[in-house]
Amino acid sequence: MAIRNVLFVMADQFRWDHMSCAGHPHLPTPNLDALAARGVRFAQAYVQSGICGPSRMSYYTGRYVSSHGATHNRVPLSVGEVTLGWHLRESGRNLALAGKTHVLPDARGMKRLQLDGQHDLKALLDEGWFTLVDRHDGHHGEPDSAYADWLRAQGYDSPDPWTDYVIAVDGPQGPESGWKMRNARLPSRVKEEHSETAYTTDVGIRFMEEQGENPWVLHLSYVKPHWPYIAPAPYHAMFGPEDCLPVVRGAAERGPEAHPVLREFQNEEVAQNFARDETIATVRPAYQGLIAQLDHHLGRVWEAMERLGRWKDTMVVFCSDHGDYLGDHWLGEKELFHDCIQRVPFLLYDPSPEADATRGRVEQRFAEAIDVVPTILDALGLDRAEHLIDGRSLLPLTRGQEVAWRDAAFSELDWTFRGARRRLGLPTGHHHAWMVRTERWKYVHWTDGLRPMLFDLAADPGELNDLGADPAMGEVCRAMRERLLAWFQGLKRRTTITWAEAELRTDSHKRAGVFLGEW
Repeated sequence: MAIRNVLFVMADQFRWDHMSCAGHPHLPTPNLDALAARGVRFAQAYVQSGICGPSRMSYYTGRYVSSHGATHNRVPLSVGEVTLGWHLRESGRNLALAGKTHVLPDARGMKRLQLDGQHDLKALLDEGWFTLVDRHDGHHGEPDSAYADWLRAQGYDSPDPWTDYVIAVDGPQGPESGWKMRNARLPSRVKEEHSETAYTTDVGIRFMEEQGENPWVLHLSYVKPHWPYIAPAPYHAMFGPEDCLPVVRGAAERGPEAHPVLREFQNEEVAQNFARDETIATVRPAYQGLIAQLDHHLGRVWEAMERLGRWKDTMVVFCSDHGDYLGDHWLGEKELFHDCIQRVPFLLYDPSPEADATRGRVEQRFAEAIDVVPTILDALGLDRAEHLIDGRSLLPLTRGQEVAWRDAAFSELDWTFRGARRRLGLPTGHHHAWMVRTERWKYVHWTDGLRPMLFDLAADPGELNDLGADPAMGEVCRAMRERLLAWFQGLKRRTTITWAEAELRTDSHKRAGVFLGEW
């Protein structure tokens, strides 16, 4: 049977190495493992930015950050950018959302187009062409959201039940905030069945049930295990520090020769706190509990698909928008270019019989976030819009076809909005970095005259020794910089006409009545 539906599942801030199928020795993820066994686990999958907003916009457009321009959480995607939702709408389909997107409306672009708040088109553009089943981004209270209303209906009497219950705990002196990482080992004030993960799962399952035999595409987007790191009972106490991966950090990363940007990111408050063993021992077990809870509820989704007969005609993608430092490299949060941030879990179930030979395969070729859109379009038999999409369909890999493939992954960062920029004495403006990662080397080019970073991943898989200032590595840096330049030259900038239209217009001036150059 042909692929009729797509379930596009994303977790937020989920590290690639926190699944048992990826080798975590103490964190069972049986339902993610089951999906990996049904399909292909892409072990070398990379996002296009290590921060939520730009990473997700690359997932939703199939375009690198330098192509779509939404470089940071505070930077809206241009109203002119084409997203997966529009591609589907052109074929008569909708892209449904249950959960988080981080999409911000392009207010200036809307004003230029004179779209007022009552216009149906504006409502779709505001949401990046997602049709909302339920949106919950999980960054603040969202007191008017459907989730907040539902919580109040369950008895959580508060103008802001997310802040007062979902991410709050009961401390010795009464309710305390989950924003304080010291409280991460205490249970949330909501019952597990009322948590964000449970609620989003309920919404997603209900959506699938309501579709019957009508085709659908659903983005089921979870906010966890993203901060605040507060898990409901019993997941808050499921793991101890002894169950966590060892912290990856070295003395050279804090030494006088450390890269100035790395050093200043280490001076951020979140990094200073994650440099403490106490913080790591408190947060990491709770983070693992949130993943265990997510895995449990994904099991409910898989069971619903079985009950509804959807495994036969539904492609499933599971991924994350980036990882989490959790103390690695003396850092907290995300953004920079280490693998614990840029490398993400990526599982793809292709129901086609053509994929039977690759079920359970661990694929080592590079996948990127930008590959999701063309993979979905390919699976549904739709135009892959190669004139504007930077990514590639992954279906040839799930179906065992011999194809030439990329041998590098690329990512980028706009760090204008970080206090590190001010501490380095740089004015507001354009402050960017770009990464190219091959099997052996990782190279990062910084603007503002800052030296590059370079890691030999064969000799230093933990990325502890930055060779960017080593004169002996000059030739390697030059070659990697050339590789980055070649990639940059290939970005899709001409997006308003297709390649077929460009071919038709080539050398066509005489057909248009322009006889330039005749004697």
